[in-house]
Amino acid sequence: MKRKHGTLKVRDFDLEVKAVGDDGSFSGYGSVFGVVDSYKEVVAPGAFSESLAELAAKGRPIPVLWQHQGSAPIGVWDTLEEDEKGLHGTGTLLVEHVALAREAQALMKARAVTGLSIGYWVRESSYDEKTGIRTLTRLDLVEVSIVTFPANDEARIDAIKMKLAHGELPTITEFERFLREAGFSKTKAAVVANRGLAHLLRSESGSAGEKRAEIEQMKTILDGFTLPKL
Repeated sequence: MKRKHGTLKVRDFDLEVKAVGDDGSFSGYGSVFGVVDSYKEVVAPGAFSESLAELAAKGRPIPVLWQHQGSAPIGVWDTLEEDEKGLHGTGTLLVEHVALAREAQALMKARAVTGLSIGYWVRESSYDEKTGIRTLTRLDLVEVSIVTFPANDEARIDAIKMKLAHGELPTITEFERFLREAGFSKTKAAVVANRGLAHLLRSESGSAGEKRAEIEQMKTILDGFTLPKL
């Protein structure tokens, strides 16, 4: 799949699960068209069509991930397609073979987990100077995760880890938002992001080897980072 330059991004949506079967089957909407999110972005109808066609041509199913953890696939997406409302998917949790899939099934049935989050690259977008709204018109779908809704702090950690796994660094704004949700004050989050992450971002103009080393360093730090349980 051809990828444009940019940053791997994550969007959270209400999963709107219609049914979770005993066999692990489920369905729901991942992305809804025409809704402006907190980032002042909106997905346009047809934004996924090209990416979905390329994925279908490869014949490779997209895994259902748990909380953006690449090491925790719990099923497969049987279908992902656009309709007049948004990106609709039907999936199967591998409840007979994966313990975490059985846990996810129980949580989804109890409505304790009702979120879906997609990872994607922006291929094409337009920006309205008057409204400050960016319309996403062409997207590369990378992965689709079941997440706690609203997205919990640990899921945000894994979202950042996912970006690092693809050789990307989070933006300063994304990292500040994550730190604030983790309990840092606005001032402290800004200091940590601007003195730490900003240095890594500035160094991206260096050699590829230096960039890889710095990303690996940040991945190591986040691997050992957990939030206190309240």
